[in-house]
Amino acid sequence: MNLDPFASSELIRVLVVDDHPIVRQGLTLLFAQQENIQVCAEAEDADQALEQIESARPDLAIIDISLKTSNGLDLIKLIRERYDLLPVLVLSVHDESLYAERALRAGARGYIMKEELTDNVIAAVQQIMQGKIYLSPTMSEKMLDRLSDHASQSDESLVQLLSDRELEVFRMIGEGQNTKEIAEKMNVSIKTIQSYRARIKEKLNLSSSSDLLKIALSRFSGK
Repeated sequence: MNLDPFASSELIRVLVVDDHPIVRQGLTLLFAQQENIQVCAEAEDADQALEQIESARPDLAIIDISLKTSNGLDLIKLIRERYDLLPVLVLSVHDESLYAERALRAGARGYIMKEELTDNVIAAVQQIMQGKIYLSPTMSEKMLDRLSDHASQSDESLVQLLSDRELEVFRMIGEGQNTKEIAEKMNVSIKTIQSYRARIKEKLNLSSSSDLLKIALSRFSGK
């Protein structure tokens, strides 16, 4: 008898956490075509996700970085603290070069972009349930290169200097949100967001807010 509530069995029961209903529906339909994968619960934010983990007892959680009222990285950290045996796969539209390593540090077991083929999503789920880590070949090579002596101080590596919260603010700036909107989304004061903006400019060696907006838009607009 298996007493571990999160242990994988022949049937992989998945919790999908995404703030877009069409994504949740798409994954449900995708996994319904597989004999051993089934969506057992859905959530659109961190609070719902934690409730579903308690009630549905999934074998795996698939989580987006951007959620309705919360941040996916923060949710992954909470899951790591409370449900250490529950593996997490990040499925996100956001560039893996900026978020994959952060997701792994937060406690995820894999990262895959939404533009990947559906077969890759299935492969990621199966690989993680085998106790392995899933990354695209391109991202794996980038992470290995970053650890080598040949890592350069490119724009990409400079962005790695940002904290998770700073990167979240940077991303929302690039998506066209103003300071007030970002403050409301993150549930903090406008002054706090202004402080984040100042630290981002300092870390990225930017001299003005217009430079910050330009760089942010070049990375995140249209994503």
